[in-house]
Amino acid sequence: MSHTVVTTTTTTRSSSGEGFLNLGYTRSVQGLLKIAQVVALLIAFLCVHCARGWTDYSAFRYFEVVTLWFLIAFLIFYLMYVFRLQSKIPCINWTMTELLHYGVGTILVFIASIVAAVKSGGVSELEAGSAFGFIATFLLAVSIWTSYKVTCGSQPTSKSEIL
Repeated sequence: MSHTVVTTTTTTRSSSGEGFLNLGYTRSVQGLLKIAQVVALLIAFLCVHCARGWTDYSAFRYFEVVTLWFLIAFLIFYLMYVFRLQSKIPCINWTMTELLHYGVGTILVFIASIVAAVKSGGVSELEAGSAFGFIATFLLAVSIWTSYKVTCGSQPTSKSEIL
C-alpha cells in the first residue's frame, strides 16, 4: 500500500503590508495621533521658545526640555513604525515601551503646562504655549487609552472562557 501525500503552500502578499515603508500606519488612528502629538508639542515648544519676557526662567526651561524631549521621542516612535524598524528588534516589547513613554509623557507635559500657565504672567505667547501643552496632554492621554487597549485588551475572566 503506497500512500501519496500532496502538500500545497499558499503565499499571499498584501500590497499595503509589505515593503520598506508602512504607509498604512500613516493613515491609521495611531499614526495620525502621533502626528497630532508631535505638531502640538512642536507648537508648544516654539511658542515658549520664541516668547519675550519670560516671568520665570527655570519654569519655562523645564517646559522647553519636557516638550522637546517628548517631541523627539514620539517622532522616533512614528518613524520607527513607518519604516518597520520595530520588527528588526523583536526582543523589545515596543507596544509596552510606547505605553510607558505615553504615561510618563502625559504626567510631565501636564505638570509643565500647569507651571507654564501659572507663571505666564499675561504674556500671550507663554499662554499659547501652555494651551498647546494641554492639548498635547489630552492627545497623550488618548494614546495611553488606545495603547492600553491594544497591549492589555480584554482578558478572559473565568476558567470556562479560557477553555
